[in-house]
Formats: sequence, structure tokens, C-alpha cells
Amino acid sequence: MSIWEYANPKKFMGWTTPVLPYAFGLAALCLIVGLVWGFFFTPDDYRQGSTVKIIYLHVPAALMAINAWIMMLVASLIWVVRRHHVSALAARAAAPVGLTITLIALFTGAIWGQPMWGTYWAWDPRLTSFLILFLFYLGYIALWEAIEDPDTAADLTSVLCMVGSIFAILSRYAVNFWNQGLHQGASLSLDKEENVSDVFWQPLVICIAGFVLLFVGLVLLRTRTEIRARRIRALEARARRA
Repeated sequence: MSIWEYANPKKFMGWTTPVLPYAFGLAALCLIVGLVWGFFFTPDDYRQGSTVKIIYLHVPAALMAINAWIMMLVASLIWVVRRHHVSALAARAAAPVGLTITLIALFTGAIWGQPMWGTYWAWDPRLTSFLILFLFYLGYIALWEAIEDPDTAADLTSVLCMVGSIFAILSRYAVNFWNQGLHQGASLSLDKEENVSDVFWQPLVICIAGFVLLFVGLVLLRTRTEIRARRIRALEARARRA
């Protein structure tokens, strides 16, 4: 069986029905365990104090804000190459979720930045590219809403998604590109000899898993809604022609 068969709207609706409860259930479990463990059962950092605990929200949100856009890019490329409508609808469905997660990352970063840097905002390379990514999310959503024909909207938003991917990459690697930035390096990285201490690392990984599962659940749910809305619009168009 080809993987592309799962892009069929009917099959997509079928296999996502049993998956959604597990996605949301596991997301809730991971977030509850990770956040309670992180905020209440880990010590304060010797330099950052209790402020360090914002990482249990900020790091997963920042990670998913970037990866959500990458997921939209992949779905958009599938639409451009194979013209699978579900992929275009999945990209559209992911945008408001990614926008919200990006806003969480910016807000929690500001909370951490004030005591650490003495300001809620600095024009640091990573922060600036993250803000631009947030604006791209807004533009992407607005472009979908502004164009009536769904195929034309999918084409144009795919182009916008490709351009915005530059800032998604910059958001991830800005610290490596510009060493003069205020922002610290990655807390979790495969190419670093030493990550954050295990006492913080373990609940952080659980929180990241919770954000990933929550994102997957919300995107699947919203994609199902987009498929239903597309069907309704098609029925209304047929009724008008009749």
C-alpha cells in the first residue's frame, strides 16, 4: 500500500479518528508530568535561580514554533509536487497552532530575559528572526483568508512558506551564525559534549514530548475540520449551480 493513499480525505478521516484520543491523552500526561516535575521538584539554578524553570515552557515552544513551520514547508512542497489537497489543508491547519506556539515562545522568552538581561526585549539575532517568523505566520494565515480560490491560495501560501523557512532556519541557528548575540546556545543538542544538567534535562524532554504530541493532535484535528469545510463549500457551490 502506498503512503500517498493516506492522503485521500476519506482515509485520512478514517485513520485519524482513533489516533486523536491517544495523541491528546499522551500530550496531557506528558505535559502534566513534565511541568509538575520541572516546576516543583527541580532545584533552582545556581546562577539563574528559579527563573531557569521557564525552560519547561520556553524551550519546547521555541522548538515547536520552528518545527511547525518546517512541517508546513514539507506539506506545501507535497502540494506543489503531487497536488494532494490534504497536504495543503494540513499546512493551513498547522499555521494557527504554530502562531500560538511562537507567541508562547516570545512571551516566555521575555519573562526570562527581563531578570537575566535586564530587559524584556533585545534585538538579538535569534529574537529578531523569531519575531520575523511570527510575522510570517500572520502573513501566511492572512493570505489563506484573502484568496477565495483554495488552489490558488495553496499555491501562493506554499511560496510564502518557502521564503519564511529562511527565518525558521535562522531562528534555530542564529546563535551559531552570530556569536555576538545575547541568546545562549541550544539547551539540548546532539553535537554538544555537555547539555543542560540531568536534573533539568529529564523533565524538559518530557515537556518537549508533550508539546510535540499536542501539536500533532491539534494539527490532525484542525485538518479534519478543514476537510469538512472544503466539503461544505463544494456542496454549496453545487447547490448554487443547480
